[in-house]
Amino acid sequence: MEPVVVDPGSCLLKAGFALPDGDPSIVLRTTMTSASPDESSRNSVDLSKIDFVFPVKRGLVRDWDAMEDLWRYVFYSGVGWEPGSEGPILIAEALLTPKSSREQMVQIMFENFNVSGLYAVEQAVLSLYAVGRITGVALDIGHGKIDIAPVWEGTVQHNAVRRLELGGQELTSLLVMELKKSHQELNLDLATAEAMKEEVAACAEDQVAFSNYAEDCETVEYTLPDGKVIYLGRERYVVGEALFQPSLLGVEEYGIPEQALRAVSSCVPAENHRQLMENIVLCGGTSQMSGLEARFQKEAMTLGTPSIRPSVIKPPEYMPENTLRYSAWMGGAILAKVVFPQNQHITKAEYDEIGPTIVHRKCC
Repeated sequence: MEPVVVDPGSCLLKAGFALPDGDPSIVLRTTMTSASPDESSRNSVDLSKIDFVFPVKRGLVRDWDAMEDLWRYVFYSGVGWEPGSEGPILIAEALLTPKSSREQMVQIMFENFNVSGLYAVEQAVLSLYAVGRITGVALDIGHGKIDIAPVWEGTVQHNAVRRLELGGQELTSLLVMELKKSHQELNLDLATAEAMKEEVAACAEDQVAFSNYAEDCETVEYTLPDGKVIYLGRERYVVGEALFQPSLLGVEEYGIPEQALRAVSSCVPAENHRQLMENIVLCGGTSQMSGLEARFQKEAMTLGTPSIRPSVIKPPEYMPENTLRYSAWMGGAILAKVVFPQNQHITKAEYDEIGPTIVHRKCC
């Protein structure tokens, strides 16, 4: 049986059989569990009748019962496993996942779902695999956090990892706040605001261009679900600017280009810095914002040194269009084709003999 690859994010869970030339077959929101997962992913569901539960917050599982319910739906209703005939699974793990959480995940998979084998890999490593690299910097702009991880030959340099406790959800809230200034009567629900952000949010060419938009900014129109049309100007650029000026969110942090350079500067030896900076991957749903890659590249070049020219890497042409949006899942689909045939994974026999702590030995 083909391995199943699962990447559980703060907003979306991506899952499917390990087919590297395609997108994940299942993409579900991880934010509604009082309705069944298939019901809660439909646009027609009455949100007022649903109790919202967030099993994953800031990339880490916080509600294991809800997470288990979601996994159960994915395995038996999604990918179509039959009870008693479960296959192997590869899990994409968030950076800095606590040891206790890793052990609990392994225990649930073997004891509650009876998987035949398991392998767990950090999302940053998988995102690099998705673009054909084993060394580089994975800059993952997710729904609940931003992770910046230097990776050397397939191993995360944990001493250099940077995490910002902000992400797409804060950018959505910022967009709503900015719109309230010019459209005081506007009352947006979260789903509408997120859809709007994904369609119209953008990054200015640089900080000077963003400042100029305060005086003169071309507007775009957006049609709300009720048919009302609104116009957005500078508001759409504030969203992207917050990634380069987190102070717009009330956060005293460096912007993402300087965060990336500081992460690499923490790596030893210094001889590795050039190869890391020349292989930067911008991934995660928010990374697909219009103008983000060009702005990041421009600022990173300004911050770099004459001998090191930061470079953003794109996926090979043969990879699917959504590779960077689903990069951890894509990389997992590629890796699963190697680790399971070569028996590098945790087997049921190994789990029965050693227990959940086996994950630290075989998936380090």
